[in-house]
This record gives sequence, C-alpha cells and structure tokens, in this order.
Amino acid sequence: MMKYSQLLTIIRQNGCYEVTVKNPWKPGQVLHRYRLVPQDGLTSQPDSDEFTTIRIPISRATVFTTVHCSLLTHLGVGSSIVGVADLKYIKIPYIHQRVSQGYISDCGNGLSPVVEKIIDMKPQAILLSPFENSGGYGKVEQLGIPLVECAEYMESSPLGRAEWMRFYGLLFGKQQQADSLFAMVDSSYQVLKALAMKAPEHPKVLIDKMVGAVWYMPGGRSTIGQMVKDAGGNYPWAADSHSGSLPLSFETVLEHSGDADHWLYRYSSNSMMKRTDLLIENRGYQQVKAYKTSQVYGCNVERTLFYEQTPFRPDYLLGDFIQIFHPSITTLPPLRYYTKME
Repeated sequence: MMKYSQLLTIIRQNGCYEVTVKNPWKPGQVLHRYRLVPQDGLTSQPDSDEFTTIRIPISRATVFTTVHCSLLTHLGVGSSIVGVADLKYIKIPYIHQRVSQGYISDCGNGLSPVVEKIIDMKPQAILLSPFENSGGYGKVEQLGIPLVECAEYMESSPLGRAEWMRFYGLLFGKQQQADSLFAMVDSSYQVLKALAMKAPEHPKVLIDKMVGAVWYMPGGRSTIGQMVKDAGGNYPWAADSHSGSLPLSFETVLEHSGDADHWLYRYSSNSMMKRTDLLIENRGYQQVKAYKTSQVYGCNVERTLFYEQTPFRPDYLLGDFIQIFHPSITTLPPLRYYTKME
C-alpha cells in the first residue's frame, strides 16, 4: 500500500487494517503494531499483546506536535483534536481559538504532560513523537489510551515522510482526502526534482548552524539531506547513512563545508536576523565561503510555517532549495521559508 515509506506497512485484512511501524533506531525490529478496526465493524481477530487496537475513525485525540495539528486541520478534522501539548510552539490560530473556547485542553509540556487533563478530555488516541533512548512515555503509557507513535521524521526520504499522511487519514476517516493530497504532493515533487536535474551546476550546500557547542548536521539519509540532493545540490554528508542528525564540532563542519556555495540555516527569533548577527554568535562563521559571498539564507521558524507545513508538503521546501541553488530557474513562486540575509 505504501509507495515510499521505509518504516510503515499497512495491510487490509479481515475487515480491518494491520499497521506495522519499524523501529528506525534498531534495524529489523518493530516499534509498534496497530490493528485499526472500524467503529461499526466486527473483527474476528482477537485482542493480543502484539497489536494495539484502535477503533476508527478517531473523533477525539490528544496531539502533542504542531505538525500533526496542522495536517489534521488541513484534512478537515481539526475538531477531533481535544488536547494539545506545548501550545506555545503551535502557530495555528484555529488551535488557539479552540483552546480559548474550551474545546481543546492545554496539557502542558509534552515531555511531562498533565495526565489529569488528558483523562478529562477522554481521547481515543494520543499522537506523539518517539525518540531514541527516551525511556518510554512515563505516566502517559499507563492511561490505557492507545499511543500513536509518529516516527515519520526518521524516514530517509521527503516523500517517505510525507506519505505518513495516508496513515493519519486512515485513522481519522479521511483516507480518500489524504491519498489525493499525497498524490498531488508526489506529482509536484517529481516535477520540481526533474527541473532541478536539468540545471548545469551542482553547488555545495551547508545546512544549519551551531547550537551551543554542537553543529547538528542532517544525516545523509535524512529528509533534508535527500532534499538537497533532489534540488541539485552537493551535500558534503550525502554518503552518511544516518536519517537523524549528526552532532559535529565547528572544526569538522568547516573542514568539510567551509567552501560551501550556499548556506541555509533555521533559527527562532521574534525579529529577523542579519548576516552580521551570525558573527555575534560565532566569529568563525566569517571563514565560510558562502558568508564571504553573501549567499546566506535564513529561515525564521517563528515567522514562517516551516515546521507546520514542510514535513507533509516537501514540494514547498524543495521549491525554495531549487530557487536558491539555481537562480537561473525563474519559473518558481517566491521563497516561502528562507530569506537572503542582508
């Protein structure tokens, strides 16, 4: 059923769906198995420890992440969200309005949510993101409410990550809408990728910047790493096999990417950064070729919908990358997320 996803398998069997999520950190192992049973349907399959049974469509859910709130709202089932975590990071007016009206409960910090608030809203499922070596979900695991582990961010391709929308559409009774949306995203992405492949140049690309003493570089098999390649860019860590981030020193990054033609980074601020602001953080940045040639592009995640949109609309981000890497291509819409640093 899945076209690109490496972590997700969905099989229709005996009137229900069996979903397997592979463990992205332990090859050959399973992170979670689900049995999705229609609310009005009967299943001959007995309950088992192997599967978490979820009655679909879900009409009440607690959602811990802004990206999934955004997708569900886009699919027209935002009213199914009855609880959220980390509200301050959710930039969706509809969600804040529903919270103020009392339809959605603010359950506090996603790492240690107020379980009483979750219980009060009677969700049929909790959507949250798994992390390597997290040690589990604490009290949330003891509530007896099915946990949907949203591991799509560990996919190795942008379209593999986006394809998870088909799973979420299935959960919330929007399978047809989600399948149609994904088909459109797939088609758009392929057209853009083909456009980039015709460009004669393949500029070297540097991604993100230091966080404290560490530079978290997207792995070669991460969605960002793959997208740089699909946009016709030369990514120094393309041969790396990780789908997560690589914690690197400044010296290591400078050695491999100091001669990058373009530098794209994300930041969070109430105001727009300037190129000179980078040197306040680290004087060493002036050694990067792209800094010297003014080919630095910043994405302020507070002023854009980067995290809300790009996981399920990778074609939007690919369009930005292509414009930056290949200025000779002038047929694309204006940049959505990145701004050239003045």
